[in-house]
Amino acid sequence: MHIQTIITQPFNDQKPGTSGLRKKVKIFQQTGYLENFVQSIFDTLSEAGGLPTDATLTVGGDGRYYNRHAIQTIIKMAAANGFARVIVGQAGIFSTPAVSHIIRKYQTFGGMILSASHNQGGVHGDFGIKYNISNGGPAPEKITDEVFAKSKVITAYKIADLPEIDIDTLGETSFDGGNFTVQVMNAVQDYADLMQTLFDFPAIKRLLTSGFQMKFDAMHAVTGPYAQEIFINRLGASAHSLMNCVPSEDFGGGHPDPNLTYAEDLVKIMFSGETAPDFGAASDGDGDRNMILGKNFFVTPSDSLAVLAANATLVPAYVHGIAGVARSMPTSGAVDRVAAKLNIPCYETPTGWKFFGNLMDAGKVTLCGEESFGTSSNHVREKDGLWAVLFWLNVLAQKNTAGAACSVEQILKSHWTEFGRNVYSRHDYETIPTDAANDVMQHIKTQFASLPNQKFGSYAVKTCDDFSYHDSIDGSVSHNQGVRILFVDGSRIVFRLSGTGTEGATLRIYLEAFEPDSTKQSVDAQGALAEMIQIALKISQLKEKTGRDTPTVIT
Repeated sequence: MHIQTIITQPFNDQKPGTSGLRKKVKIFQQTGYLENFVQSIFDTLSEAGGLPTDATLTVGGDGRYYNRHAIQTIIKMAAANGFARVIVGQAGIFSTPAVSHIIRKYQTFGGMILSASHNQGGVHGDFGIKYNISNGGPAPEKITDEVFAKSKVITAYKIADLPEIDIDTLGETSFDGGNFTVQVMNAVQDYADLMQTLFDFPAIKRLLTSGFQMKFDAMHAVTGPYAQEIFINRLGASAHSLMNCVPSEDFGGGHPDPNLTYAEDLVKIMFSGETAPDFGAASDGDGDRNMILGKNFFVTPSDSLAVLAANATLVPAYVHGIAGVARSMPTSGAVDRVAAKLNIPCYETPTGWKFFGNLMDAGKVTLCGEESFGTSSNHVREKDGLWAVLFWLNVLAQKNTAGAACSVEQILKSHWTEFGRNVYSRHDYETIPTDAANDVMQHIKTQFASLPNQKFGSYAVKTCDDFSYHDSIDGSVSHNQGVRILFVDGSRIVFRLSGTGTEGATLRIYLEAFEPDSTKQSVDAQGALAEMIQIALKISQLKEKTGRDTPTVIT
């Protein structure tokens, strides 16, 4: 096995965001761009203590365009940089939660996830790469910061002169007298087996074969094969229950983001009146996000997390209770109220799943969630779309036993009656010129001294800040995680620039108000929050500074 050292020039734009490095495909196709970033990761790992002689790297992605090319490159570079084995998902496929599980189950040194998650794919779309550490979770900031530092001064990368690997055929191929091995693994089996240990599959199967109708939309993305194995092969659902389950390099020309805007086909089916299915769900490009729908009813991700926490003991994996919960700061406080009643801790972290990993490793929390359609538990160290879908089906199966009928909407309204409703919405303004988006955020911050005690219509400002987080486990501190405007009555507005886009900036506005009165809880969120929306626009001067009149996406 001949190892080449290739002279290269650094790029200045390889700073990982919330979930790794994401850029347009054409950026990654630049000579040396992918190789530089991968080598910077390997160099960081080497300096952090070196690789063990039997180090294994897990590699897989969501099947988007450029995945196959990147996998071949990473395999060759892993061989050159001292890895003994690479585990690859068949056809290059691995959902993000499946990678996390494989790392944990087989105790690999870590993994590379090739995905831009919910971003569009194809030749003109996005590509991404993220390194996950040995606990299965995303690399913490101390590692990604070091990777970025190395990417700015890199002068060479190492790559082995290996033939192309057949990643479509299961099996092992060895090189260099057995010193380096590539294992092509069934991408679905281990993950599906894990789900079967967590949930009551016989109960869910009875539900799905009793006339209960569901519809799952894989959005032409990675969860298609997983859904086929779990829902059809193991749970007996009808083939009609699934849609868009064949992975596509460009996601069928769609946008694999499971929300009310981009999952339009599913939404139309679920809001088709009395003929609508009882339960609907969608997942995103790499399988870590989920949207939950009932018959003519939408469940916000914040409410979904709260409902799962409140009903956790209905699921075998959590029958003895949960240790605690965690949510990202922009996520509503609905789960906080559940935690208070259960007398368990609730942690508020910045956006980004890596912040939950330390809490889970320390045994502090069991369930975690983000308003950006991500929920999961300590079974892996990533958010997990299909896990959330199965959790909901397990809860529905338990609540629909002995002839009783209970819908998604009924579960939510019963939950609101008990805990109150956190009326919540997120407005996304996508592809804003970066300078304009930064100007909006800076304008809000300049008002920090003057906003407290100001009154805007029905709302009086109590305080405002730029959220910082002190990690109680490793002592790290993360600043500038989102601007909060907190009102006297507990309502709030949060402004945040997203770290997952690849073009311009995405400015997100989060709006939340608490409604304890059960007679007022069945309101439309946009109507109930109308006054607060106008306050947000007034404080931010968003229209004046960006020229944008309406959000790209409302959830």
